[in-house]
Amino acid sequence: MSDLQDRLRALPKSVLTGIRRGIEKESLRARPDAALALTPHPAALGSALTHPHITTDFSESQLELVTGAHASIEGCLGELTQIHQAVYRVMQAAGDELLWVSSMPCELPTDETIPLGRYGNSNVGRAKSVYRMGLGHRYGRRMQTISGIHYNWSLPGVSDEGYFSLIRNFRRHSFLLLYLFGASPAVGASFVEGRPHELQQLSERTLYMPHGTSLRMGRLGYQSDAQASLAVSYNGLASYGASLQDALTRPYPAYAAVGIHNPGGEYNQLATSLLQIENEFYGTIRPKRVIFPGERPLHALRERGVEYVEVRLMDLNPFVPIGITAETVRFLDVFLLHCLLSASPPDTPDEIAALGRNQHRTAACGREPGLKLERGKQEVTLVEWGLQIVDECRPIAAALDAAHGGELHQAALVAARELLADASLTPSARVLNAMALDFQHSFAQFTLAQSRQTQASLLALPFSAEQAMHYAQMAQASVEEQKRVEASDTLPFEVYRQQYLSPQRLGL
Repeated sequence: MSDLQDRLRALPKSVLTGIRRGIEKESLRARPDAALALTPHPAALGSALTHPHITTDFSESQLELVTGAHASIEGCLGELTQIHQAVYRVMQAAGDELLWVSSMPCELPTDETIPLGRYGNSNVGRAKSVYRMGLGHRYGRRMQTISGIHYNWSLPGVSDEGYFSLIRNFRRHSFLLLYLFGASPAVGASFVEGRPHELQQLSERTLYMPHGTSLRMGRLGYQSDAQASLAVSYNGLASYGASLQDALTRPYPAYAAVGIHNPGGEYNQLATSLLQIENEFYGTIRPKRVIFPGERPLHALRERGVEYVEVRLMDLNPFVPIGITAETVRFLDVFLLHCLLSASPPDTPDEIAALGRNQHRTAACGREPGLKLERGKQEVTLVEWGLQIVDECRPIAAALDAAHGGELHQAALVAARELLADASLTPSARVLNAMALDFQHSFAQFTLAQSRQTQASLLALPFSAEQAMHYAQMAQASVEEQKRVEASDTLPFEVYRQQYLSPQRLGL
């Protein structure tokens, strides 16, 4: 503990106030009957290929809202709120669709009916669609309709070594985030149709795990046997890059069987390797760097180092309009600093396997009284370990409060302790409780009601004519930019694909 406090004392105030954060939030568009909207991305939102703040994720029906990087939490959440307002005004003008406020999806049609994201006919746009086609072949389209919040975070002066040290500790302690903020204990039956699962029946169209926290991060979520065979090491940029390069270039027999093209000559996927591209690697946290146009993410990391980390395990909170609260963001800042400043021994294959088991156990049974997790050679209760981490975070929260004024970071720790003391206060328990009280245990009816409430509260917020004009102009500029991208293409798509995927482009 003293090591952590020594490192904390060594940080100047300018570093503590130098945290930058940004948020990427995914949400499905749903119809008023809780079914997936099958309409195209609303034209008035601009180009999903080139808009800086409003795009789509896997599906054409899955919006992704992206903030810039912010020095203040209020600035970040303020921008996220404003993007929501702009989107909701366009959606209201276009019809009666809603943003689905849960991480687990609304009622889904057959797998092949779920529309893939479309990005126009440029090479880069086509590659994005073919990549999504490949994801559908590899994992099924249903899995890709899960939505979440990605939290991007950086601190001035952190080395590559420092970021990988943070990442290793994050992976060790991320069970705590699943317990505190997991909000997906239940799902509609359409999500698992035709698939084996361990869920229990809660009502006619709803399945759940009684003590589940985040089905999204469990065996039903972003998992794959192929990726389970990847023992990616986080002991440094060189070993991480080597494991990723291997996965990006190693042929994988099951994907080779799918082939690059279907018999009609259309593309099935970008590549037959274990990963088509870097983004396909599902981690709870990733080292990231802003890339140049056409540059491979791994090349950017190797060439210029880690710029920030992307936290990928946060569920949408269905009880708040933008899916995340300022208190949660403050806790994340404290938690990430704790991961950075604590001693972080190298990971081992055995530890990586144990962390995977801890993640699945917490996702499926995190609120189970007395639940134990693996910590080294011992087992320890989730609550005991969680309280220990929160206590170790106290000097960090105090330092952040001293730097910013107020006591809000310390208040976020108090709230976390309360959730560890009483599991019924967690978002996952509150979801099940609300479903039982008012919605006959129906996941769809609960989420639909919350989605309507969210829509009403966001549309009721003030939105000036200047703000509306700003977003309309941004949408128009993105359409013009897409046209420019399409007009500047000279290569046939197949040549573009082969060049982009060339191992030489990965850097060394």
